[in-house]
Amino acid sequence: MKKKIAFFVAFICTAVVAFGQVDAKAKKLLDEVSAKYDAYQTIQSDFSFSMQQAQGGSHVDKGTLFLNKPKNQFRIELHEQDIISDGRSTWSVLKEDQEVQVSESDNNTESISPNNLFTFYKKGFDYKSTKDEVQNKGVLNVVELTPTDTKTNYAKIKLRINPNKHIQDVTVYDKSGSRYTYTINTLYVNHQIPAARFTFKTSDYPNYEIVDLR
Repeated sequence: MKKKIAFFVAFICTAVVAFGQVDAKAKKLLDEVSAKYDAYQTIQSDFSFSMQQAQGGSHVDKGTLFLNKPKNQFRIELHEQDIISDGRSTWSVLKEDQEVQVSESDNNTESISPNNLFTFYKKGFDYKSTKDEVQNKGVLNVVELTPTDTKTNYAKIKLRINPNKHIQDVTVYDKSGSRYTYTINTLYVNHQIPAARFTFKTSDYPNYEIVDLR
């Protein structure tokens, strides 16, 4: 379980470099998706998560993501972990261990973070279009991304994009043979999210140990 959470955090905070090779069809599609998400100031999304390990084990979970892009603020709520950032500091709340780890926020635009989670593919990947897939919500366009940095712990990422030019789901294939899928179930954009949502309050986590890593 802790490996799953650690992989999720590592995935959204992985540094990326350089531009990948260009597939014209894939680039056009990703540019359209980027234009959609770039226009949003705030995003709230309910998502589900599934993990299929190479050895045969599996796990499912769900959570909620809140973004305030202009202020680089985000909050991720999972069953076992909350991650809260006010744009300056980030609090990782480990519920099972009753521990909160505090670190400086990484606002580097060349890193994958919650603020660019829907547009991270702009840099650091070769990408190509593959065969469309049919789902009950309609035809999904499929793009496969291969990291140009061979040191990453994942081999490829598969994006499925719905007719509204929103990301339907992201599947990460790591080099061990495990597979992680994040499905966007709901998406609410450009509505007001209370500032308190991005503020860490010790009263919300009584008796938790605070470990300041800044």
